[in-house]
Amino acid sequence: MLGAIGLDETHESAYRALVSVGAADVPDLARRLTLCEYDTERALRRLERHGLAAKSSAQPGRWVAAPPGVALGALLTQRRQELEKAELAAARLAEEYRAQAAEPAGHDLVEVVTGAAAVSQRLLQLRLGAREEVCALVTADAYAVTGAEDDAKEKAARRRVVVERAVLHCPTGIAELSEALGRDEQIRVVDKVPTHLVIADRTLAMVPLAPGALDPAALVVHASGLLASLSALFESVWREALPLRLGAAGTPAEQEQDGPDTADLEILSLLLAGLTDASVAKQLDLGLRTVQRRVKRLMELTGVTTRLQLGWQAYERGWVARERKD
Repeated sequence: MLGAIGLDETHESAYRALVSVGAADVPDLARRLTLCEYDTERALRRLERHGLAAKSSAQPGRWVAAPPGVALGALLTQRRQELEKAELAAARLAEEYRAQAAEPAGHDLVEVVTGAAAVSQRLLQLRLGAREEVCALVTADAYAVTGAEDDAKEKAARRRVVVERAVLHCPTGIAELSEALGRDEQIRVVDKVPTHLVIADRTLAMVPLAPGALDPAALVVHASGLLASLSALFESVWREALPLRLGAAGTPAEQEQDGPDTADLEILSLLLAGLTDASVAKQLDLGLRTVQRRVKRLMELTGVTTRLQLGWQAYERGWVARERKD
């Protein structure tokens, strides 16, 4: 918990132990920490340098903790100042970079990143660095590897994601997509996406080279005609994709008069995404007959006799939405 101010787990444990007992000698503290006395004394010396501990003047050989409110407050203030300086330096470097990139040389428009660790780190930087919007096309193969990486750290930027239908059949696919929708991400589904693609603020994009290769590699594309083409590709796939609507699976919400409830809309969304009744029942943890009964009710509600007509009525009634082409 105190790692942000420069203390590792051992030093934090030593400080907490001192705070709890008031004062302790090295052998006593070593027993509490289950460390050897040498490592315990090293930890105490480190705390002393940070102003968190000191030798007791009243009890020779014993150590006492500095008051947390004072000692930790000083360290926090110091770290805040350091972060402010780092933010200013980062802002200046960003301005210099943008000035240099205004007219980039041809060989600077694309960079090649190789190795699994380097690709993963560059992708994380690209996503977390976005300020306005992150757009992504996600293949089932890429999702199986990176599906859980999109966490709450990316709240600053709006997210639009298109996943291919196979993602819905991944073991944790529905659950993770439901969590993403809960974070106000926009998610759509198509039968197949042309490639895995991530675009940040329309200034950087990342696409894989030789997907499935033993030694992963990717292209990072900077602002250029190529980036504009990749952005256009995303928008084209986005327009054709079906919106995914999920909620608390199988938990009916208050039902509007003569309208579908939350569970109905979840079922309808997955059916329109191409799943079978059995797959929908499995993904939402419902009985097959429950799914079929709800679909039948929706057909009766809309006065149609086929599921194709039901899909059309769902669009007409605004139960699901799809952008119209100009």
